[in-house]
Amino acid sequence: MVLRIYSSKQDYKLQKKTARFKGRLFVSALVLPLLIGIGYRYIRSFDEPQAVLVLGGSTKHLERERFTVEFARQHPDLPIWVSGGSPNKRYIVRFFAKEGISPSRLYLDNRAVDTVTNFTTLADDLKARGINSVYLITSDYHMRRASIIGEIVLGSRGIVLKPVSVPSEKPPEPVEKSVRDGARAILWVVTGRTGSTLSRFFQNH
Repeated sequence: MVLRIYSSKQDYKLQKKTARFKGRLFVSALVLPLLIGIGYRYIRSFDEPQAVLVLGGSTKHLERERFTVEFARQHPDLPIWVSGGSPNKRYIVRFFAKEGISPSRLYLDNRAVDTVTNFTTLADDLKARGINSVYLITSDYHMRRASIIGEIVLGSRGIVLKPVSVPSEKPPEPVEKSVRDGARAILWVVTGRTGSTLSRFFQNH
């Protein structure tokens, strides 16, 4: 009888230790990749950007493009990728040329129909050209959503973002837009689809 009780206590202690070990192992499996990812992003944050990525969508005053002109003058060796915006490529080329920016520095792409596709249409093109870090230029009220999408989409290709906001007087976009498009970005990474129908669940998309 005594031996049986002793055995039960031993089994209980063993089960408790095993459960504790499994719990720690599970937590480590979750935390370790996160820590590695944070460390990797921190190290990559020191990478010197190899290009400027401008998200179109300015008003008729071309705030983002005008800001980019000044930024490009400070970084004369960087190519400038413009995604979306004016469907008239010649107009954009003339605008930059008039401001002293050579057309040879410009890569214009009008395939994007929204902020998510600003990134999904160019991610593989940037990677194919060996670009691993970019300056991201967009309006300040738009930057939160753009950064979230860019971190997911371009990050899936090993490309790091350095946000550069264009000042405006508009308030930040609703958080719901960032959540929605962040989910769409993850969907694209997993399936290759942008999930544009998700926007139906939100107003003012």
